[in-house]
Amino acid sequence: MSSGIGKNQQKIQKDEAFLKEFMPLMKPLYNFALKLTQDEDEANDLVQESYLKAYRFFSSYSEGTNAKAWMFRIMKNTFINDFRKKSKEPGKVDYNELESFYNSEEAEHKVNSDLRLDLMQDKLGDEVANALNALPVDFRTAIILCDLEQFTYEEMSKILDIPIGTVRSRLHRARNLLKDMLLEYARTQGFGTIQIDQSHE
Repeated sequence: MSSGIGKNQQKIQKDEAFLKEFMPLMKPLYNFALKLTQDEDEANDLVQESYLKAYRFFSSYSEGTNAKAWMFRIMKNTFINDFRKKSKEPGKVDYNELESFYNSEEAEHKVNSDLRLDLMQDKLGDEVANALNALPVDFRTAIILCDLEQFTYEEMSKILDIPIGTVRSRLHRARNLLKDMLLEYARTQGFGTIQIDQSHE
């Protein structure tokens, strides 16, 4: 009887610790999921699956460490594994396939076709968002983690499972791609040049 009570107490303590560490991260995790999937329903599914995995492996997490980086890594891995299932190639993930998938019509989905409405909005902001969404997923993820979520190179290295040197290279290429995509739009809108923040480099 006492053994059962002890297990119940342990579960209660685990649940309380889990909620304390990870529930405050719900909003940034959803935003990250939405940027990865570009679909609200898929983003919600990705968040739910990531939390389930985090709970299942909570014993491997050291309380008080970087909860956000740990959860973002779980979400990134979950996203990649989901793509494996969808691509029907469970043995490998080819980033070229990912790039093709996310440069498809889905990347164009959020572009507003009503130009009169566009005139009433922050057009440069819209173009930046659309250009970011159109980047290959590995480059888009690098910019999201560094420039939007403010992760360090060390944290990004752990989240993405790549060396810090690769983080720097990928981020540099991603920013250059984004800049090139925006230059022509900037000129048509009367901007002389566009400055991409590279303060992290």
